[in-house]
Amino acid sequence: MSAEPPLLLALDLTGTFAFALDGALTALRLTRLDIVGVVTLGMITALGGGIIRDVLIDSLPPATFSDWRYLAVAAGGGLVAFVSGRRLDRLNRPIIVLDAAGLSLFAVTGASKALAFGLGPAQAVILGAVTAVGGGTLRDVLIRTIPSVLSTGLYAIPALVGAAITVVVTLLGVYGIATAIVAAAVCFGIRMLGVRFGLNAPAPRTPPEGESDDD
Repeated sequence: MSAEPPLLLALDLTGTFAFALDGALTALRLTRLDIVGVVTLGMITALGGGIIRDVLIDSLPPATFSDWRYLAVAAGGGLVAFVSGRRLDRLNRPIIVLDAAGLSLFAVTGASKALAFGLGPAQAVILGAVTAVGGGTLRDVLIRTIPSVLSTGLYAIPALVGAAITVVVTLLGVYGIATAIVAAAVCFGIRMLGVRFGLNAPAPRTPPEGESDDD
């Protein structure tokens, strides 16, 4: 059974459920997978980032395989999406919101767990972002689309901000449920503002040398 602090465990499981719904709804919208494929894609989306995190900090076996609740919550999220998410024309907004929620919660828990395992502040911020974007990246690769972290400017940036806030308040000794919620809310807000107004990180203004706009 997991030895994680109750707050970290609760946030981790909430993020797991949100990402499982997100991955499964994405499968329903963009693919023709059966129930096994939909639930599997939901579980990969939900658990991929946490597994990457635990492997990088040498927390073995990963929490996913040492605590049955992670697998149960991920599978449950995938099943809920499969049963209730067949009206594809209504899925775009829920997918975006759930993806932002999972991103925010995993940025907080990833950074928190990194600090708990003795990593430095910079490494904890990076690992928080990796935890947040890892599952979504695996999802996008499996359905053969460009990962959101590479094509959407305000995807990794909100995760980095949420992780950074988590690291700062933890080092200040004031980390708790309120500050964790604030860090996740800031990440969520930035991500949703980016979606709402089509904001992206700076990109090259001209094509790479040897290419032209006409290609």
